[in-house]
Formats: sequence, C-alpha cells, structure tokens
Amino acid sequence: MKKNTKNFPSESDELFLTDGGLETTLIFLEGFDLPCFAAFDLMKTEKGCDALRNYYRKYLEIAKKHHTSFILETPTWRANPDWVEKTGYPRSSTSAINKKAVALMKELKTEFENDLPTILISGCFGPRGDGYFPENTMNREEAQQYHSHQIEVLKHSSVDLGLRHLHCRTQKKQSALLVWQITLHFLLLFRLR
Repeated sequence: MKKNTKNFPSESDELFLTDGGLETTLIFLEGFDLPCFAAFDLMKTEKGCDALRNYYRKYLEIAKKHHTSFILETPTWRANPDWVEKTGYPRSSTSAINKKAVALMKELKTEFENDLPTILISGCFGPRGDGYFPENTMNREEAQQYHSHQIEVLKHSSVDLGLRHLHCRTQKKQSALLVWQITLHFLLLFRLR
C-alpha cells in the first residue's frame, strides 16, 4: 500500500480510526491493575508492553481490514509530573516515560505502515488534576507552563500531533466535543459536564 506519512485528518478526505478506552479495557477486560488509572505504568515490564501492543494491534487490524488510516495515541494520559509521582515514580522519570511510549507507538507504526494509507502518532498529555472532577483549574499561562515539558518531550520524540484531554464543568450536560487546533495540529477533546 502506498505510504502517506503526514496526511492530517483536517487536511484529508481519508477516514481515520483510533483506539477507544485504553485504561478501561486494560482494567475491566484484561484484568490489569493500573495505579491512578495510568496505562503508562504497564511499560515498566515486558508483559505490560506486550499488553499495550496487543491492545493497539486489535484496532490496527480493524483499520487494515477496512482500509482506513489510523491515529496511534500514546499511553501517556497522566504521564506528567504530578501523576507520575502519585503512581510511584520520581518526577525526573517523566521524560523517559513519554519517550518510551512514543517508541512503542513507532514500533507499531512500523509494523503496520505497509498495510494502512496513513498512520499518525498522537502524543497524549494531561490532565493535571483528576480530569473528571477538575479541582485545581489552571489559567492559560499556568497550563502552558505546567504541560510545556511533556509537550516538548513528545514533540522532540517526533509525534505527528498532540492530544489534550480537557474536562470542563458546565451547568448543562453535553456530549463530547472534538475541536481541531490546526496551527499546532493538536486535537483537543473536551468533555463537557
């Protein structure tokens, strides 16, 4: 299959699939114990890395079967300084965790690159707080300062785009809203409650 390595969804008519429910699947269907609901913790063992590979392969096989493109999202939700410490790692391991996650996605991309039209790697970053119950909301400057290290690590690890899960509370319950921030090729996911 012809490779098209930088065809972003916002610039294409291609259909892109991605995974769905990484942590939920690993905990409730695969039986893994994820401290603080953080999938990156599995990368500390080869068994854990294999579980992540197998999780993503299931979705990549669906994309292959249906001849669609794919976005591989790094298992780095909560791989930031606050959550890294809460899961038992030193803050200084944040860079290594994020780099290892990107390397794992690159491995999968290589495995499937001849089978799919386009495979993009998305670097997931955030949230600082719980995510579902944002107790310490940051303003734009605070968020930029806090997330900048993780974003820089992902960027220098050559991800194609970034994914930021933002959870905002509102008076009305609304469904998830996807917003593309084209200038940085960052996909933002807002969960409005």
